Amino acid sequence: MIIVSDTSPINNLAAINQLYLLQQLYEIVFIPEAVYRELTEPDFPVAGSIEVQTLDWIQTRTVTNRTVIEFLADELDRGEAEAIALALELRADQVLIDERRGRRIATRLNLRYTGILGILVEAKNRGLISEVKPLLDALINQAGFWVAAPLYSSVLQIVDEGKNNPLQGSK
Repeated sequence: MIIVSDTSPINNLAAINQLYLLQQLYEIVFIPEAVYRELTEPDFPVAGSIEVQTLDWIQTRTVTNRTVIEFLADELDRGEAEAIALALELRADQVLIDERRGRRIATRLNLRYTGILGILVEAKNRGLISEVKPLLDALINQAGFWVAAPLYSSVLQIVDEGKNNPLQGSK
């Protein structure tokens, strides 16, 4: 299975000490150089920085089709554009991307995608984690990941953890 990731899934899973889930789910995750640069910017350290430099199952690749990157860069940031371009080049089975614009473009280009919430659902379905809710709460409270209240509830219902939504009633 060929998986390409944008910055957000790696950064946010690392922030809650769950980055290992990507290796357990996918074995190898490819990232483009722009994502590597976003995660390792020395003036702006982020969660995942050390991991992308040291873990051998996160592999950085150069996107060769610069035209696709430039075309996508009109609508996306550089990391998203390169992640989608690399997914096309590698004929990836899936691209890991959280941003709505990136998902829309992935859909237009017939790329399968999932984001961090889908990763958590898949991890629970495969028995890699026992509960999604504590990790979802950690994403929100520790990593600053924004999740709309209806989506929060929906994810918990999908994994049969639908009660006790602390976001209920928030806008």
